[in-house]
Amino acid sequence: MKLTIVGCSGSFPGPQSPASCYLITVQEDGKTWRILLDLGNGSLGALQRYMDLRDIDGIFLTHLHPDHCMDLCGLHVAVHWDPEGWNQPRIPVWGPAATADRMATAYGLDPEPGMHEDFEFHSWAPRTPVTLGPFTITPFPVLHPVEEAYALRVEVTDPDAPGGKRILTYSGDTDACEGLLEAAAGSSIFLCEAAFHEGRDDAIRGVHLTGKRAGDVASAAASRRLLLTHLPVWNDAVRTMEEARTSYAGDVAVAVAGVSYAV
Repeated sequence: MKLTIVGCSGSFPGPQSPASCYLITVQEDGKTWRILLDLGNGSLGALQRYMDLRDIDGIFLTHLHPDHCMDLCGLHVAVHWDPEGWNQPRIPVWGPAATADRMATAYGLDPEPGMHEDFEFHSWAPRTPVTLGPFTITPFPVLHPVEEAYALRVEVTDPDAPGGKRILTYSGDTDACEGLLEAAAGSSIFLCEAAFHEGRDDAIRGVHLTGKRAGDVASAAASRRLLLTHLPVWNDAVRTMEEARTSYAGDVAVAVAGVSYAV
């Protein structure tokens, strides 16, 4: 399983990166499977550096803030108005219950048909796994000020991996909570947001993690690697890593747009 950072800028696109979007690929029986975790603003353009949009097998949204979902509107245009015809099945999209209507509203469409002609919308059921090709994706409710927010646990069977699985956990946006700890348990890579800094934002609860709080969760979850993401442009990446290292003894790095990681 390979993770490619399409976009990792926190809360809005930055000069070096779009907002949140992560491409996960797996080779199985001669096919390359490609799924996206989030499709935040600015990410659709960068995504085309790594793949043909027609090869998207599924999109999995953590929540409906624009920096995690808004480029679904651009993808709708790419699908619906391709002058040569899309000639592919509808793209499956999993997300909160309001996803289809929110995207229609964002683009000024009536909810029916909205974007249903282009996307096959599915709603998350907390802690209920979804299987797509080699991937099993399980959503865990997390702590963020929206109606529904999830961390996503992505598992792929691999007899050579510890426990027979490769596990990528993506926090979405959240503060520390039980759902995040469940999602991250035993993960090969814990892709975890760290939008806040200790000493600046740590009094704010229920919104985002600091590097230290991300490290706390990674330690408690026994994650084998911590990859910090969703840093806003005003954050210091070195400071964020230093915070995480005060609470997590494993391998720590900051996600960089355009870089790929083996899971």
